[in-house]
Amino acid sequence: MEPPPGTAVEPELRHVEKDVLIPKIMREKAKELCSNQVQAFTKCCQETGFLMVVKCRQENAALKECLTAYYTDPAFYEECKTEYLKEREEYRATGIPAKRRQQKLPTST
Repeated sequence: MEPPPGTAVEPELRHVEKDVLIPKIMREKAKELCSNQVQAFTKCCQETGFLMVVKCRQENAALKECLTAYYTDPAFYEECKTEYLKEREEYRATGIPAKRRQQKLPTST
């Protein structure tokens, strides 16, 4: 059944896209956006070794809080979904995965 004229058509997403691929983009972007907390937790773990479970609770809690804020934000999900759909559209048009498109192409000099 066709949608009424002028109505935006929501692209169909497969289960794996909704539950795996888009969340993967969300995790990668959230890690970048929470880089201060990631660095603090990493530094604490490196400095304390085996006692990190006990000694790095505060850094771990701050990191989890930051990441969870992004994971549960519907606007952030939509942003990542839009990014995924753009990558998917480019792949379908070119047949080249995004990672390979971003590599430098050889030039003749």
